[in-house]
Amino acid sequence: MTKAELVEIIYERVGLSRKDAAKAVDTVLEIIKESLGRGERVKISGFGSFIVNSKRARRGRNPQTGAPLIIDSRYVLSFKASDLLKDRLSG
Repeated sequence: MTKAELVEIIYERVGLSRKDAAKAVDTVLEIIKESLGRGERVKISGFGSFIVNSKRARRGRNPQTGAPLIIDSRYVLSFKASDLLKDRLSG
């Protein structure tokens, strides 16, 4: 599903104008991005949680040459689905 499709669904189901639906979607996504940027956990009840984890630096290798290298530390985004979402997907 794309952002445009999400806007269209909100337009149809809620009755907002397309412009207002697009603004609402953009605002919600911006709030989520800002929260994750601060390292906060974003939990959407009945859907799941977005969590920013840090991965430490580690040894690796270049797959083409086999030469050893150090992979820098970084942040990764993880999503954990809620039990309600898991049940709905499997049932």
